[in-house]
Amino acid sequence: MKKNGILNSDISRVLSYMGHTDTICVGDCGLPIPDETERIDLALCFGVPTFLQTLTELLKDMKVEKIVLAEEIKTLNPAVLQQIEDLFAGQPVETEFVPHTQLKERTKSCRAVIRTGETTPYANIILQSGCIF
Repeated sequence: MKKNGILNSDISRVLSYMGHTDTICVGDCGLPIPDETERIDLALCFGVPTFLQTLTELLKDMKVEKIVLAEEIKTLNPAVLQQIEDLFAGQPVETEFVPHTQLKERTKSCRAVIRTGETTPYANIILQSGCIF
């Protein structure tokens, strides 16, 4: 049995397969997930687990060099944007803002989309894997 890190076997497996520049998405419970992209569904009920809880734990196991967010988060969910900025404060992580429709399109090339129970708008992020050496 694992002692540390992500306990969810699907998330752990996907992270172990990821290489430099591969991507994974953490999304709210309403984010559409393309059929061709693996769905890791953590949603238990509305709000559980939260987007931030899930992202925080994921970042303990993953080196991130770039994040992609929906442009709409700036005006429609500034609280979550601030929490994301706080998580990455002091780290050399590039941030790209794209229209939400483009973020949804980009999930097709993600290794997986992790679905949370989050119900606030535009609480979605694509994480691009960095190199650990």
